[in-house]
Amino acid sequence: MTPADLSVVVVSAGRPEALHRCLLGLSQLAHAGCEVVVVADEAGRGAVKPFWDRIKLLPQDVPNISAARNAGIGAAAGRIVAFVDDDAVPEPTWADALMNAFDDPDLMAVTGPVLGRNGISVQWGPLVVNGLAEDLPSDPNAPVRHGFARKLLGTNMAFRREVFESVGGFDEAMHFYLDDTDMALRVAQANLKTAWVPGAVVHHGFHASSRRSDDRVPLSLFDIGASTSVFLRKHADGADVSDAVRDMEAAQSSRLLRLAREKKLDPDKMRALMESLKDGLAEGETRQSLSPAIIDEGQPFLPFAKTDPPPPLVLSGRPFQRYRLHREAARHVAAGQPVSLFVFGPTPRKHKVTFTPGGWWEQSGGLFGPADRREPRLRMHTFRGRLSKEVRRISATRGLTPPGGPN
Repeated sequence: MTPADLSVVVVSAGRPEALHRCLLGLSQLAHAGCEVVVVADEAGRGAVKPFWDRIKLLPQDVPNISAARNAGIGAAAGRIVAFVDDDAVPEPTWADALMNAFDDPDLMAVTGPVLGRNGISVQWGPLVVNGLAEDLPSDPNAPVRHGFARKLLGTNMAFRREVFESVGGFDEAMHFYLDDTDMALRVAQANLKTAWVPGAVVHHGFHASSRRSDDRVPLSLFDIGASTSVFLRKHADGADVSDAVRDMEAAQSSRLLRLAREKKLDPDKMRALMESLKDGLAEGETRQSLSPAIIDEGQPFLPFAKTDPPPPLVLSGRPFQRYRLHREAARHVAAGQPVSLFVFGPTPRKHKVTFTPGGWWEQSGGLFGPADRREPRLRMHTFRGRLSKEVRRISATRGLTPPGGPN
């Protein structure tokens, strides 16, 4: 299958700058042809103006990620429907990896790696999950253990359209949180084949929202509580729900205590957050689970881009050259040329990778410092040798030609 069979749904609320950055990343996918469906609030709808004639744009007047995703599926025309969060950016070969996996006609849903804020370490790898919302690491090549399902990561997952015809859409009683996990369990209960696709890589930024600050401090736990109530009533399957709720409350309390130790929360705010969690749990008890049938609106397929971008350009230099390098990168991006920029200083500083608001990939850090956190803290390199090593490390997902040519 090709990107021309793929619709990508992006839901956005309260993060217009992040949404714009996400769309910039999607515009640089290695092969053109997919369509993009954006379901956004008023601020988000204003942020997509540069892409106005290339996307399907739907309103999200009430924040509900499940309802928004269902609306996006209805408007999508692709045989495969994928999901990326607005504060995430896929690597350029992401769509190719997804569609290559779906060459298996029996495969119904896939998910892949999600990298965290440093752009290198894995935030979410292969996991399985059960009806108590307990996650466990898994071997993606081994059969999924009994009582569990392959966890589908909400910011990096894709489905054949037939899945929604078989199991219905996302559960709209889960306005936020566990919506993807609920779908994973329903897909497993329908005996539909799923897979982990290691080459389908997404970077996830954890940007600020109405539910958390930019440094990941929660502003409310209400939706977590409400969705947990709905999820457990639906999937606990005779298990002691009260134990599961206590475990969840303890986990959230531990999270808040850690943030308090980091001086990010005071005791009054901690108490207020735990109260919002209890209020959400009570609210969730009153919600009726709803996974509606998806109505295909019959909209024509709208390609986001019609021609492939040029092969990525590699720029590199030292920190004192950063201003010039940024101007050069911005000039190339404005001309439609994807750029991967590497900036190395003479230090052992750890590396970080980001897709910048200007639209280029940038890796920065010390010439002698680690990129992969499993590497030694200090290792000597020449500038050219380090550049060659880092280009080779990311060549498969970034679409770069490794030094010396293809392997």
